[in-house]
Amino acid sequence: MTIKLNNYFDLDSTITCGQIFRYEIEEDNSYTVILPDRVINVKKVNDELIVKSSNDNNLEEVIKEYFDLNEDYESINKEILKKDNDLKEVVDYSKGLKIINEPKFEAIISYMLSTNNSVPNIKSALDHISKRYGEKVLFEGKEYYLFPSRESLMNASTKDLREVKCGFRDQYIYDLIHSKLDVDSIDNMTTKEALDYLTSYKGIGIKVASCILLFSYKKRDVFPVDTWVKKYMKEKYNIEGIDKINNFIYDRYGEYSGVILQYIFNYNRNYGG
Repeated sequence: MTIKLNNYFDLDSTITCGQIFRYEIEEDNSYTVILPDRVINVKKVNDELIVKSSNDNNLEEVIKEYFDLNEDYESINKEILKKDNDLKEVVDYSKGLKIINEPKFEAIISYMLSTNNSVPNIKSALDHISKRYGEKVLFEGKEYYLFPSRESLMNASTKDLREVKCGFRDQYIYDLIHSKLDVDSIDNMTTKEALDYLTSYKGIGIKVASCILLFSYKKRDVFPVDTWVKKYMKEKYNIEGIDKINNFIYDRYGEYSGVILQYIFNYNRNYGG
């Protein structure tokens, strides 16, 4: 399938800037990505996306939603620069980067695994979980495994979770799977309510909760502050400390705080740092 792009889309930065973990870069520089119900291979050629999938049902709509292609980022960027034109270089560098809309339950488990962990280890754990409890999909001559449903993971003990590379997080993940957590109810919460709700569960701190809400619930006013962001805020604005950074970012950028923080992360990690 070929999908015509109506505005600039940086596929490379969007996939590789730390939002998702289960993807492969192929020899032709395309990306194979595991979605909730299918495996896709996607490549950008000029102003088009070339997409292959193990499941063609509703494919264009799925791709546009997953990569947030229906959102007007040009208007968002203009609003950001109205608030702070000093960020023009950052915004220009990250032009075309989109906030991926990840599946809710998978995002929660993924970011719980991210605590004190490396990207390769997170990916390994997610792959092991999926291989043991998820559905096998054959695509382009290879085997892939979809991320399992919460119901499927109900069968996993803490010992099982440790065996699939969850590490010390096994008990937290087990408890959450068996808890009263309602992933869909978060859609109707304010950002503060959602942060309070998620952080009431062991294994989910403010940074993990912020990642979950930004990358899975379209709450663009939350923002995980990591090392790259801290470095940029110190060098650019001479601001240090999580609380001071949080207050500065939200007061200045409001509903677009999460977007601009993702731009800063992308810029400072790949160019400015």
